Amino acid sequence: MVTPELLRLLFQYNQWADWRLLEVCSALTNEQFTRDLGSSSGPCGIRSRTYMARNGCGTSASRAVRLPVFPQGQFSPDLASVRVKLEEMDRHYIDYVSKLAPRDLERVMTYKSFAGDEFSNPLWQSLHQLTNHATYHRGQAVTLLRQLGAKPVATDLIAFYREQAAAARA
Repeated sequence: MVTPELLRLLFQYNQWADWRLLEVCSALTNEQFTRDLGSSSGPCGIRSRTYMARNGCGTSASRAVRLPVFPQGQFSPDLASVRVKLEEMDRHYIDYVSKLAPRDLERVMTYKSFAGDEFSNPLWQSLHQLTNHATYHRGQAVTLLRQLGAKPVATDLIAFYREQAAAARA
């Protein structure tokens, strides 16, 4: 079962993975960072994929838990701005789940998709989806980084666990 502690750990993982991805992006020029490279969901640069890795694509489920987002279709002009927004969002997610009790996770939330379809599901499912979907966008960002000749860094969950275990032993 998903617990507030597990969700906090997963959002801490996402924060860790975001920072690692941003470090790779910091070696890019602004032109590379904002270049339209195309992607599975239309024209998109590394900037927007990096951002969407944390935004859950601006999904209606993410809006239902009042997440700080850029307006739909607007992306920050440079890496420094994206970094600030991602740090804000990471803090928000971790703070949000840190305040939840197990019973809060069962609260049913109802929302509409961008297509207008209505969905209802427990809060824990939406939060778990947000952490999982961020991994999808980081994978897209890695592909775009490779197209730019950059060497991506591992952001696998197991790498996070291993790093956490090593830090605990130190």
